[in-house]
Amino acid sequence: MNDCLVIIPTYNEQDNIIPMIEKVFSLPVDFDLLIIDDNSPDGTAELVREMQKKYPTKLHMIQRSGKLGLGTAYITGFKWALEKNYTMVCEMDCDFSHNPEDLPRLRKAILEGADVAVGSRYIEGGGVYNWPKRRILLSKGASLYARLITGIPVQDTTAGFVCYRREFLENLNMDKIVFKGYAFQIQMKYAAYLMGYIIKEIPIWFKDREEGVSKMSSNIIQEAILGVLKLRWNAIFNHYQK
Repeated sequence: MNDCLVIIPTYNEQDNIIPMIEKVFSLPVDFDLLIIDDNSPDGTAELVREMQKKYPTKLHMIQRSGKLGLGTAYITGFKWALEKNYTMVCEMDCDFSHNPEDLPRLRKAILEGADVAVGSRYIEGGGVYNWPKRRILLSKGASLYARLITGIPVQDTTAGFVCYRREFLENLNMDKIVFKGYAFQIQMKYAAYLMGYIIKEIPIWFKDREEGVSKMSSNIIQEAILGVLKLRWNAIFNHYQK
């Protein structure tokens, strides 16, 4: 077993799943991979099972009954990783918007002392490909909004390409992480910040998906806007430490 697990939630990712698995396992640093599939009707899970024949010790999968949300998928994966004694846990998308080649840099940041390594679009050296200006402004505005409300010292608060040190996840009361969409990503960083853990941003380039269908929805955006206010208010009463 490797020291670092990569968690990838999937729903209808038949076009991306095999290339993603092959890419992660071709990296110069060894990673194990956990796919959490929410009962994809397009056969994503069946493709993963075929790939498990090729990578029986490195590729793992949890199948869930339906679309239960990104946040709950990661929480399921975090708990599984702790049970299996991984020392580092990364999260990323399946659609290649996150470049798997950046995984070793996130892992290295943890090895060099960070507790949470964030793949950041909005620090020097990072950026986004093929996004319209309106979407870039919306994304940057959401991160600024979250920083102003919560005080999180992170430029890319909604980033979903993150690596965590085991100790942070062990000490985190995951029952307090209640959001499912982008607000989940903000809440995880906010919890680390309130608990006094070291957060380091690593510059990455983010590319919009080329295959498959975006999971973005108005409900996810609304959850993020209202969720940030709830996070700040609940911090008065909420303690993320176990």
